[in-house]
Amino acid sequence: MKNKSLVLVKKNVMELVWMVGSILGFLLIWQIVVGITPLGRLLPSPLQVTEMLLTSVKVPIGPYTIQIHALYSLKRVMVGYSVAVVSGITIGIAMGLSKTFRAIFRPLFELIRPIPTVAWIPLAILWFGVDEMSKYFIVFYGAFANVVLSVYDGMQSVDPVLVGAAKMLGCTDRQVTFKVVIPSCIPYIFSGMQVALSASICSVVVAEMIKSTEGVGWIIHAGQQVANMTEVLTGMAGMSLFGILLSSILSIIERKACAWNIRNT
Repeated sequence: MKNKSLVLVKKNVMELVWMVGSILGFLLIWQIVVGITPLGRLLPSPLQVTEMLLTSVKVPIGPYTIQIHALYSLKRVMVGYSVAVVSGITIGIAMGLSKTFRAIFRPLFELIRPIPTVAWIPLAILWFGVDEMSKYFIVFYGAFANVVLSVYDGMQSVDPVLVGAAKMLGCTDRQVTFKVVIPSCIPYIFSGMQVALSASICSVVVAEMIKSTEGVGWIIHAGQQVANMTEVLTGMAGMSLFGILLSSILSIIERKACAWNIRNT
């Protein structure tokens, strides 16, 4: 047992070393390229972006400092994402259990899934105006289909041997559903939630195109409008850190909930 724990620790340390090394290597190449090529006239160095990112904690970009912008984006992500997860899991399970429900709704999801989030902006404004509801809708749309289809795939992949064994032991259909089928889908649910989270973070950038004066996505758009690439990349760096934090939190929750079947991601 001790040897296994030691091997696991070494593996985790090596993964961390390679991860940090790859990031530092990328930043070093970026710094060298902008320093010795004409690209430096168009693209700021990572040191300039880091300096602005740290400075923006105290010096506002637009009306707010970057942490306040991040809180606005977090609220929009969490509202749209939470609704997408709850409704997506419910509909995904229903599609897995009911052939009629599946026949009605799966073609609709396959139809709307390829439509990019940005294409929904005119309809979002028409339906919800330019206030927060339109932003929540855009984030919701970005996440929803990913959760539904992942949960449905999980329902379809349940081992029929387990279902048959449960029925042989006298379990009712309801017991089979809640004791065998749904627990077997939990890794798929979390997989869909991770993909949906990434989609929500991308969608909030699009959502903050709709009459916003705050949010990390707004920083990117505002920098683009005045051709300030340092501000654009600062917003991108902030969004990246924002996404890593949320994804890490979800991964910790997944490890606790799926200790028996941890995905190696």
